[in-house]
Amino acid sequence: MSEWTIGAVLDAIAEAVPDRLMTVCGQRRSTFADTADRSRRLAHFLAGRGLGAHRERHALANWECGQDRVALIMHNDLYPDMVIGCLKARTVPVNVNFHYTPREVLDLLEYVKPAAVIYHRSLGAKFADVLPADALWLSVDDSSAVPELPSAVTLADALSESVVPQTIAPSPDDLVMMCTGGTTGRPKGVLWRQCDTYVVSMNGADHSDATKIAEKVRHAGPPWFAVSPLMHAAGMWTAFAGVLSGQTVVLYDNRTAFDPKTVWETVEREKVGLMTMVGDAYAGPLVAELHRNSYDLSSLFAVATGGAATNPRHQQALLDMLPGITLVNGYGSSETGNVGFGRSRRGDTKDTFELRDGALVLAEDYSRFLHPGEQELGWVARTGRIPLGYFDDPEGTRRTFPDVDGRRVVISGDRGALADDGTLRLFGRDSLVVNTGGEKVFVEEVEEVVRAYPGVADALVVGRPSQRWGEEVVALIAFADTATGVADERLHAHCAGRLAGFKVPKEFVVVDQVRRLGNGKADYRWAKRAARREVTPA
Repeated sequence: MSEWTIGAVLDAIAEAVPDRLMTVCGQRRSTFADTADRSRRLAHFLAGRGLGAHRERHALANWECGQDRVALIMHNDLYPDMVIGCLKARTVPVNVNFHYTPREVLDLLEYVKPAAVIYHRSLGAKFADVLPADALWLSVDDSSAVPELPSAVTLADALSESVVPQTIAPSPDDLVMMCTGGTTGRPKGVLWRQCDTYVVSMNGADHSDATKIAEKVRHAGPPWFAVSPLMHAAGMWTAFAGVLSGQTVVLYDNRTAFDPKTVWETVEREKVGLMTMVGDAYAGPLVAELHRNSYDLSSLFAVATGGAATNPRHQQALLDMLPGITLVNGYGSSETGNVGFGRSRRGDTKDTFELRDGALVLAEDYSRFLHPGEQELGWVARTGRIPLGYFDDPEGTRRTFPDVDGRRVVISGDRGALADDGTLRLFGRDSLVVNTGGEKVFVEEVEEVVRAYPGVADALVVGRPSQRWGEEVVALIAFADTATGVADERLHAHCAGRLAGFKVPKEFVVVDQVRRLGNGKADYRWAKRAARREVTPA
């Protein structure tokens, strides 16, 4: 069986179905042939400027990178094309969160040390003062009125630059760097061999030859709709899983703010079959819009959510209002790829995850792998096709990617147990556990109970220092109607009826809005400061 590069898979699909629509984003509609050509020309431009691979994988430690990095500061439009073009040039595409402040982007770029930055023009203006002066700047038109940055090359000019085609031989060992979300600390660059992330998270396989790819993509289903930003792993993997299966993928045009009405209109217009989103930041507004207006969503057979928790109330509302769909809860991380899925239908909801190949639960002391039905709470982990490590971080690599019983594993940082049927019961991220009075509290469990209270729009739970308990549980709550907040004692009674006493929040702090990051994940750093009154909660 052969390992494949992502660019070679794309080219094989373009050879098989050149005129099939590959992506739709705003007014842009690109075929597979369009993207194959665009990515090829970008690769030759980058290679012509001297970018590529300078040291091969076999000569490097797992935390080292011998290829030039290319930072992508982009909206969704043309994001897949730029990723594939970078890989064809043997450079490493690196996702950068455009919701970050310039200071945060500066810190990330100083860590990544990119040889080039590809950005949408309006985002280039936002981060102009922190873009590395010694890097190649490549500007993508986003119809904004801001002027081009001095010394920047436009994408249009780069793609039309007359260069002698050169031989570039990408390797399955070439890297993709996924920067983590940074919900609890500084982002880290996870180094994936492109052939591994293709198989683990992009619906790929080790195809024996290109005819197998052509057979796979001969018949396409209805379009997939990636609503979340591709600058995050969940969004990118979803989009590429569709694209590299020969599907048409609709990308949310996120040059403007998220609008649930636009989402449902897009599903209706494009006759979308599968839609993916990230947690409450998307689910809440989408459910509210379905209550306000009606749409023809008969084409929709599945809604998938992952990357952040989704309120069970929102999940049930989607199942009730869209009774024909399967609701898919995906679980994974930048380090693990897609670990498992929980599939629910109306009248048959699931709260555990079916594990994918290589996923497992490791004993708390790393001594062994747990078996279904054991009561022990362990670490969610994965073996097999996993990342090499963290960029430029040998200690972090050794800690997160250890050898256990002769097998190299990645430890997610999440705690879980295996149910009798082998599915995963997830308890939460260990770094967010509150140790109170000698007891461990997983904040996600408490958040789910608090969010289920009528009128609560969103909630985060954190620990804060306590003289009596060491740490105490605190809930930050935003109400759907800020004028009708409820008293602490009523919320306390609601939680006490569903949680052990030590898990019940000691205080409920009302905020105007729970802060979340651009990928929909909770901003726990803000929440901890707000709980300690280091920032104004509201």
